Amino acid sequence: MKNLSRFLVLCGCAAVLSGCGFHPLYGTMDGNPGARAIFSSIYVDPIDQERTGYELRNQLIDALRAVEHPSQALYHLKVSVTETREGVALQNDATVTRYDLAFKAKYELTDAKLNSVVKGVETTLESYDVAQSPYASLSAQEDAEKSAAGDIAQHIRIDLAMHFAHNR
Repeated sequence: MKNLSRFLVLCGCAAVLSGCGFHPLYGTMDGNPGARAIFSSIYVDPIDQERTGYELRNQLIDALRAVEHPSQALYHLKVSVTETREGVALQNDATVTRYDLAFKAKYELTDAKLNSVVKGVETTLESYDVAQSPYASLSAQEDAEKSAAGDIAQHIRIDLAMHFAHNR
C-alpha cells in the first residue's frame, strides 16, 4: 500500500511538471540545440590576472567544453577578473593569520554573427589560513584561488545556460 501511494505521488508530480512547461536545460527540444551544444561553439579568450586568470580560463573551457580555436567559434567569451585580499584574523602582535580573497569577474559573450553582447558579473569569496611555513601558506592561497576560479566558472556557465534557455 505504501509503495502504491509513492507511485501515485510520483505520477502526480510528473503530470504537474509536464503541464507547467518544464523542459531540460542541457537537452534538446523541438530540434533546438540545448545549452551543451551551444557551449561547444564558444571560444574563451585568454584572461589576464596571471595564475587566477589562467586557472579561470581552463575551468571555463572544461565547464563549457569550449572550442580551442577562435576561427571555429560562433561566440567569444571575454572575462576580466579583479582580486582583493584582506587580512581578517589578527594575533595580538598584529600578525595576520587568515585572509579573505574576493574575486569579481565581469564577462561578455559576443555573438560573432549578430554582434550581440551578453554581459554579466560574478563574485565569490574564498578564505585561507596563514601557516608557519611560507610554502604551506602559498599552497593554501593557490588552493583558494583555484577554488574561486572553479566557482566563478560554474556560475558563468549557469548564467549562460539560462540566457540561452530564455532566448531560444
